[in-house]
Amino acid sequence: MKILVTGTSGLVGGELVPTLKAKGHEVYKLSRKAAKNADEIQWNAEKGFSESEQEKLEGFDAVVHLAGETVGEGSWTEEKKRKIKESRVVGTRTLVDALKKTDNPPKIFISASAIGFYGSRDDEVLTEESSQGEGFLADVCAAWEAESNKAEDFGARVVLPRIGVVLAKDGGALKEMLTPFKLGIGGTIGSGKQYLSWIALDDLIRLIHFALESENLKGAVNAVAPNPVKNEKFTKTLGKVLNRPTIIPIPAFGIKLLFGEKGESLLLEGARVLPQRMENAGFEFRFPDLEDAMKKILS
Repeated sequence: MKILVTGTSGLVGGELVPTLKAKGHEVYKLSRKAAKNADEIQWNAEKGFSESEQEKLEGFDAVVHLAGETVGEGSWTEEKKRKIKESRVVGTRTLVDALKKTDNPPKIFISASAIGFYGSRDDEVLTEESSQGEGFLADVCAAWEAESNKAEDFGARVVLPRIGVVLAKDGGALKEMLTPFKLGIGGTIGSGKQYLSWIALDDLIRLIHFALESENLKGAVNAVAPNPVKNEKFTKTLGKVLNRPTIIPIPAFGIKLLFGEKGESLLLEGARVLPQRMENAGFEFRFPDLEDAMKKILS
């Protein structure tokens, strides 16, 4: 297939592009920077495409849309929260509107979302049938998905992977945790009872490729491993794999003091999310178990 990918400078996009190329696909990258190579197209997420760049959007079979302001970096000031939302909602609207203008729009539109859609739900088991939760991230995800679904207007099969915490050695949450844990000062966060729904980067890349090729798969799919764990188990597992103690807890008030709303939302709240639709579709996780995943990632 001829595939356009956005967000290629990020953790997931950076891994996805070479994987798709290795499988024989023709891959193009959408970027804010001026196109330097034949496989690059420039865009502005708010303003759209120049006439010459718009012409380059012709002839794609599929689009994988991953672009968006990083949620975990920086404080959640009002300006940061605006960027988080607009980069996803306005950016997706801009892209979908541009694709509508092409003579032959893509038949597949895979647009990232996040398990933040479900909000904080304690021990409740959540599947794709579960309702939207409450809070800033839930509202962002709902608005983001609504814009993505407009790709159905030009006949695309829309898939919305609601991505959990992505585990990878060289990026994301796990990379941030490694230093304190290696120093022996890692520990449970808050009560430790909050669920963490995770997925190994390798499985996420495979899941996206599976979605590209599965003609009957559409709508929201939970991109998480089938075994979510509580923070206390995650902590103990990481300590075990690194052969380090995990005896220094981080109290909830400390997280709120240091990180404010962001810390409360990303670290103290949780959701027990299961990949029901992916498993029903026949997708097999290579790393369904947290300890096995961590051993592979950190080996």
